[in-house]
Amino acid sequence: MSARPLSILVVAPALGPLGSGKAGGVELTLLSVVSGLLERGHRLTVAAAEGSSLPPSCQGAALLLEPGAPQESCQHAPRASDVWMPAQGLLPRLWQRALQEPIDVVLNLGYDWLPFWLTPLVEVPVFHLVSMGSVNQVMDAAIAELARWDQRRLAFHTASQAADFDLPQPPVVVGNGFDLADYSLCLEPDPLLGWVGRVAPEKGLEDAAAAAAQVGQTLAVWGLVEDPGYAERVEASVAPGTLDWRGFLPTAALQAELGRCRALLNTPKWNEAYGNVVVEAMACGVPVVAYRRGGPGELVQPGLNGWLVEPDQPSALADALERVDQIDRRQCRQWVEEQASKAVLAERLEQWLQAGLLRKER
Repeated sequence: MSARPLSILVVAPALGPLGSGKAGGVELTLLSVVSGLLERGHRLTVAAAEGSSLPPSCQGAALLLEPGAPQESCQHAPRASDVWMPAQGLLPRLWQRALQEPIDVVLNLGYDWLPFWLTPLVEVPVFHLVSMGSVNQVMDAAIAELARWDQRRLAFHTASQAADFDLPQPPVVVGNGFDLADYSLCLEPDPLLGWVGRVAPEKGLEDAAAAAAQVGQTLAVWGLVEDPGYAERVEASVAPGTLDWRGFLPTAALQAELGRCRALLNTPKWNEAYGNVVVEAMACGVPVVAYRRGGPGELVQPGLNGWLVEPDQPSALADALERVDQIDRRQCRQWVEEQASKAVLAERLEQWLQAGLLRKER
């Protein structure tokens, strides 16, 4: 129980309803945040798109639902593009609702310009758990400007992610957290490789496919196909049967299948802020072979829970797969228990919020 329970309103990304997979790994983070803070005695409310639902672990939270056109992720736009909001947009409706609620603090999980711009202008304290690295110049400027005003309002998942931004002070790094009751340790895997993520070019599935083909093992692919043309090109780049497309699965079904993998391949082409799927795999005892890039480069401890290779080298992934059986799957799970449980995340978030609510020194 926290010494000072807070009334916290969490604003979900404006990309679509919770439960749809539209928000990618941020949705999983949101559920862990809400569940973990509830267990620490805080009062939670979630503002999200109409059609959203919360799992049993979050049932102590109130749910505010708003209609509106979803926001396009700036991750899919050119770096120099302007920000925009659709007519009857969900994003402004979420924030109109959030700023009317009688709460102590608003915690934003969306990567959008509007809430960062609003923060110095509103009375209610707004904090931001930044969910991505640098992908847009307008967002870079908004985060840098807010950091100059009061950097205590910002937290990041990894030091690698925070290094993308112009910050006047060392960043608050909170990592991420997971409900480990949702993940089962599997000590006897099948001769199967895994890859999890949105199927889009920045995730680098083609490199994982090439590595799987080189070692002659099937690669199971879980995730929402955002770019069907890209998926077809990856399929055509390797021998038939190399890829086993399994679609988007909720956590319970995903971990049951993912845990059977000999290893997870993680191949981002950009600076991942954290790498949820990396930790989800480890929670099941699955070692991870990843590029030494972004958040996964901090999560994978070579020889303990996986192996790191230099980015954009599928042959190096294949070489590392030859050593993956040296990893003790129990150590993978133990690392997650110590570094990335929802309890650990909730405690870090609580400390950040409580410190940020103290009067700012002028």
